[in-house]
Amino acid sequence: MRVELLDLLRCPESKQRLRLDAAEERGGEIYSGWLISDNGKSRYPIHDFIPRFVAESNYADNFGFEWNKFRQTQLDSYTGHPISTARFWRATGWHPEELQHSLVLDVGCGAGRFAEVALSAGAQVIAVDFSNAIEACYQNFRHLPRLHVLQADIYRLPLQEGRFQFVYSLGVLQHTPDAARAFAALAPLLGTGGRLCVDVYEKSWRTCFDPKYWLRPLSRRIDKKRLFSILEQWTPLMFRLSCAVAGVPGLGRYLRRMVPVVNYSGILFFRENQLTEWALLDTFDWLSPEFDNPQTVKMLKRWFTEAGMENIEIARVGHLVGRGIKRE
Repeated sequence: MRVELLDLLRCPESKQRLRLDAAEERGGEIYSGWLISDNGKSRYPIHDFIPRFVAESNYADNFGFEWNKFRQTQLDSYTGHPISTARFWRATGWHPEELQHSLVLDVGCGAGRFAEVALSAGAQVIAVDFSNAIEACYQNFRHLPRLHVLQADIYRLPLQEGRFQFVYSLGVLQHTPDAARAFAALAPLLGTGGRLCVDVYEKSWRTCFDPKYWLRPLSRRIDKKRLFSILEQWTPLMFRLSCAVAGVPGLGRYLRRMVPVVNYSGILFFRENQLTEWALLDTFDWLSPEFDNPQTVKMLKRWFTEAGMENIEIARVGHLVGRGIKRE
């Protein structure tokens, strides 16, 4: 943790400022210590350079396991393809020059695939994750002084309200216990004129044909490491089967969806080993979450309206995307 982060941090219970106690510094950063509220009633540890505002184990453990296992897989700097960059700018509708020197909040950062994009645009990024995936994000970008990371709960974000120019949460809200409440926690962090973007899985009649929803009642109860071991063994075979049925004239693209594996062949122009790695990563991402709650267009628009946003846009950009600007 860099000391300058203290200016933004607030106790999630009392909303008071936090002060450092028993801090151990290494290489110009706080390696360990405590963050204590002004009234002394709340204490939060700093461990391995990261402020921690949640319990070590929680419902997002699968994401912690996933992103530490695949720490660099989805980084554009690792793949050599602008996949995350393209998704970020298409979803947000923002422009790189707008983010330069801005204070940006990434909620549910995982290993930092989108934080990398915002950092490349010159933003100062506060990256938050509920799981220990935050450790993967820190390891990926610890060399960049414009990145600050913290492990915290989206329902109790330990940050001063009204400070951010941009807030985004991509691929996150549907995996929280109460997606509407999670969304409601984001707008207060924006300053007037600040911009918010989220995306979620869309709820529609097609959802019932998605094999992940047939399997999740069972798969989410399996120990995450055990589930990963099973998928690690079977994903290459299922991926080849998916590619084979995709070649069936006329019906291939529909039949491929019935095979319970993620297949980006013909969508992402990777080498075969990269396609298999992404298949394993995203199939695990399909089957392991404790919560997976798609949303409708109507519901997403209602969230933005109730949060007092204006210039609201709802679009289908891969996922269901919502954008808005905070009015006075």
